[in-house]
Amino acid sequence: MKLNKIAGAIAASTLLLGHSSASQAADVTLRFGHIWPAVAGTHKNIFQPWADQVEKESEGRIKVELYPSGTLAKPPAQYDAVKNRIMDVTATVQGYSANRFPLTQIVELPGIVKTAVQGSCVLQNLYEEGLLGAEYDDTHPLFLFTHGQGHLHTTDKLVKTPTDLEGMRIRRPTTVVGDMLTRLGAQPVGMPAPETYQAAQRGVINGIMFPWEGQLSFRLNELTPYHTEVGGLYSLSFIVTMNKEVYNQLPDDLKQVIDHASGQPWSKVAGVNYDDSDAKGRQQALDAGQTIYTVEGGADNPQWKPVLDQATEAYLNELEGKGLPARQVYARAQALSSECGG
Repeated sequence: MKLNKIAGAIAASTLLLGHSSASQAADVTLRFGHIWPAVAGTHKNIFQPWADQVEKESEGRIKVELYPSGTLAKPPAQYDAVKNRIMDVTATVQGYSANRFPLTQIVELPGIVKTAVQGSCVLQNLYEEGLLGAEYDDTHPLFLFTHGQGHLHTTDKLVKTPTDLEGMRIRRPTTVVGDMLTRLGAQPVGMPAPETYQAAQRGVINGIMFPWEGQLSFRLNELTPYHTEVGGLYSLSFIVTMNKEVYNQLPDDLKQVIDHASGQPWSKVAGVNYDDSDAKGRQQALDAGQTIYTVEGGADNPQWKPVLDQATEAYLNELEGKGLPARQVYARAQALSSECGG
């Protein structure tokens, strides 16, 4: 019996030492927070694989702790949370910080983004070519991406023309999209994606601007049985970025690990996930017997195009008035839209 107890004690001590060694193996722990739920494809197919690659290529010297659903900071505060080192890495929507990334948000304008892979290629290239100015000087960007085309999803009635939007309270993701909605006759209501389900459930809003991925990730197909696809209407930009000081303090070999988990390859990973999730979200609505109305010609439809063109011109003029090279960036975004497969 004594021998058994001694053996058990040795085994327990060895197990504890093993756990202790494992916990001490990481030189750096990165706290990575984002807004999506842990069940979303965005978390499972982008951020978890990113964390896995970093841990594997660093041979365990970098540990990544993922915090989904805005656990460490509310959605509008996530970029600043990384800047101020409340967390080390985030994936967030630039447009949640109004007027902070105006050149980046040019990709939100109608007609730029056709698919998430293509849009992500556009945005990542704009950044790598230095066309977004000093918008990200206060953090260390890893990769940028967009979702696919955004659409209109409504709770009570189907929208076919802009006149159908008159007076409707529609969730807008950013002020750029909000201005577009105002010009179309709607009443835009600003809120981050995680708040939309409850707002729709309570009748605070009559509709939502989301890609099909958002409908899937945030379960909005449950509440919005009417869907209007205006091809090329808008798309949002996203960034995965890191605290600058945390990155700069890494030894060179670990910086290389982070660098390898950055740029175009990961921008494309994100785009592929969004396109896949868009297909799943749309199919979910079809399987539920919901109504999907596709506007002929999309953003170029004669009933929609004049208002959308006005919104584009107004945004570009506003930025040019502030001394920003908006038209140069817009022209390059249009060219990249074709070069990237649009």
